[in-house]
Amino acid sequence: MPAPLFVRFRSATANARGVQVGVFALANGLARAGRLSEDEYALWRRSNDWFEAAYAEPTLADPAVYDRAVHPGAVAWFKLTAVELIQKTTLYTELLDAHQVAWERVETADPGRIVHEDDVQVIAVPWRVAT
Repeated sequence: MPAPLFVRFRSATANARGVQVGVFALANGLARAGRLSEDEYALWRRSNDWFEAAYAEPTLADPAVYDRAVHPGAVAWFKLTAVELIQKTTLYTELLDAHQVAWERVETADPGRIVHEDDVQVIAVPWRVAT
């Protein structure tokens, strides 16, 4: 089996659409629901700001990258070479742990049909839904 090249941090179970949502979306959901303490909210906000400044949002390059009709089930995977971004993800997993939101780390050499790629990540449609 090929060595993993990509990593994803996601919910431990699939949502109603069958997608295991990424930890960024899970943490954003906690913030929107008002479940974070003031300190947690401040850390979350600073971290989101850092990520937004650190790399380009894929939808700026391709607004349809997450379009469910065009790329059903598309999800983001960090390249294992994006060490700093992967390390910074720890804040999100710690927030989820503190609020008993189950998550998992998965690695793969083949995330699916790649529909976007940049220096730090790929967006891929899993093979089970790729067309």
